[in-house]
Amino acid sequence: MSRGLTLLFAIAGGTAVANLYWAQPLLDFIGRDLHASTTLSGWLVTVTQIGYAAGALLLVPLGDVLDRRRFIPGMMLCSALALVACALAPSIGALLVAITLLGLTTVSGQLLTPLAGDLADDTNRGQVVGTVVSGLLIGILTSRTISGLIADAAGWRAIYFVAAAVSVAFALLLRRAIPPLAPKTHLPYPQLLFSVWQVIRQERAVRWTLFLGATAFGTFTMFWTALTFLLSAQPFSYSVSVIGLFGLIGLAGALAAQRAGRLHDRGRSMPATGWGWAVIVISFVVAAFADHSAAGIIVAIVLLDIAVQGVNILNQTRLFAVAPHARSRVNTAFVTCNFIGGAVGSAAASVLWSAGGWTTVSLTGAGLGCVALLVWALGRRGPLLNERSDGTTDPSPASRPG
Repeated sequence: MSRGLTLLFAIAGGTAVANLYWAQPLLDFIGRDLHASTTLSGWLVTVTQIGYAAGALLLVPLGDVLDRRRFIPGMMLCSALALVACALAPSIGALLVAITLLGLTTVSGQLLTPLAGDLADDTNRGQVVGTVVSGLLIGILTSRTISGLIADAAGWRAIYFVAAAVSVAFALLLRRAIPPLAPKTHLPYPQLLFSVWQVIRQERAVRWTLFLGATAFGTFTMFWTALTFLLSAQPFSYSVSVIGLFGLIGLAGALAAQRAGRLHDRGRSMPATGWGWAVIVISFVVAAFADHSAAGIIVAIVLLDIAVQGVNILNQTRLFAVAPHARSRVNTAFVTCNFIGGAVGSAAASVLWSAGGWTTVSLTGAGLGCVALLVWALGRRGPLLNERSDGTTDPSPASRPG
């Protein structure tokens, strides 16, 4: 993995995963245009997460058995078609269907991440994976800003046309840049999917890490979905372009969290994960008192993004060390659980907002953070550890080629 190829993977993955979040700052805007309620428009984020989880479960394992030089660009072209369908959707129902398909096909980033782990060596795998994952996270954050600016200038449909063109461009670039690699295993598709479950069942560290990952991503999407409702309402009443700009604040967190991969390479992954969960709790406490303060919201965003993104990178890198011969399948389990958590979080945001507003959302996030911190404390000296966490070969059947 040269620095140039690492950067290309990071940018391409970021543009791919951004497709999941174009609608998030535009929920109120799209709802008014398509005559949909706040609750119904909030489901645009939820069904995208559900589609993405399904894509991770059904498509990402194929990265271990197919030629990724063809497979990854092919998935980006499928995403381009789904983006065009979103842009042309005549009703909220049609948009819900199209955006679910978009989530299903937008798995390129999760194919590039384990590929980066395969191409990197043991001494810098954490740094390489951290850089690629940071690219994905920066894509998530900047998508809100770009979406808001383009929607203000040309309407919400324009962003989907632009994103389709970008997906086609990166499909062509990756087709030329990805080196030819032989498939890692030769399994029938049903057996391939079953082997994902084998990895989860055989490795206790995987199960505990998946729980922490899903909880982190669930709190993350709950915060950002509810934030759109908060900033659209009094006393803020911000336009979609201003709401989108709040995504840029999280870039500080993404850039800082990129260094989390180096902490893994130095053997500091477990204590750093605990500190990350403590900061998540603090960020939601700050948010609870900031329902009338833009400055307080900004502080909460920076803290939350640093913590969630750092925890995410550390979790993913540890999982890659557990099963080095099945990284696409381990990544399948990780991403599927994360985005199931994300779907639950975005759905919960709408319900909690209706029940008690921003304060209820913030206190729920803090409570979930405390639960995860307790799980980390119980597991840090046992269930979260694995004898192969130093990156040595995993001899388990689920991890062997074939």
